Amino acid sequence: MSLERSADSSDPSEPRDTAAPGPQRPRTVAERRFAERASELTTLDLPARFARMYETNLWDNSESRSGDGSSLASTAGVRASLPNLLRQLEVRRVLDVPCGDFHWMAHVDLAGAGVVAYVGGDVVDAIVQANNARYGRPGRSFVRVDLTSGPLPAVAGQPADAVLCRDCLVHLSFANIARAMRVVRDSGARYLITTAFLEQSANIDIIDGNWRPLNLERPPFNLPSPVAVLVEGCEEEGGAFADKALGVWPAEDLPVYVPDR
Repeated sequence: MSLERSADSSDPSEPRDTAAPGPQRPRTVAERRFAERASELTTLDLPARFARMYETNLWDNSESRSGDGSSLASTAGVRASLPNLLRQLEVRRVLDVPCGDFHWMAHVDLAGAGVVAYVGGDVVDAIVQANNARYGRPGRSFVRVDLTSGPLPAVAGQPADAVLCRDCLVHLSFANIARAMRVVRDSGARYLITTAFLEQSANIDIIDGNWRPLNLERPPFNLPSPVAVLVEGCEEEGGAFADKALGVWPAEDLPVYVPDR
């Protein structure tokens, strides 16, 4: 697939393509709320679109404007297991993009994992400013980053050991996932740690800002098996997304572009 292919060809007001093989899942809050505001949001470019979603609390979560998946309850499993994963991968410099409002990550013991420097990146300026004011300190900073265009910032003067990209690619079109993978590969990072749904057997394209589950081992991505997997224990929508995980891929394994399906 060409990197220049437009992803705005699908109608977000229509139900997800249930003809694609895989588990039958209910529509999430993210999908329902995006469909309600699609006519407004799709007139905006990518940074403005995500800024509007943040400003209006599109996902309607009282705890975190990053949505249900960033609540403390939803992240209990990943918060408990992520330090051990980072330790096993010998990660000392983390780039977290998009970092969102840093709500759940503020409760992760990164120092105990051996992490000495953390940079959070987000395409929304207001998030970056708020995070620096509330959470910034030596060894932890926040910068504006557009993952789809890059470049990615250095962490303590060097490429990140790992780019943590949780709950991001699921909101992007195939074309922008391709761009994001190329940016991570070109950054010099050792690993990409990103959301994957292990039982999803087919991927569909979406308009940027909408949502769907992704399995990066399936077309059009066709990544090799991850070198490590952290199953999050997701209980959203009655356990319909229990296969949600963080997969770890060496950045050198990422494609420069996404091939045709």
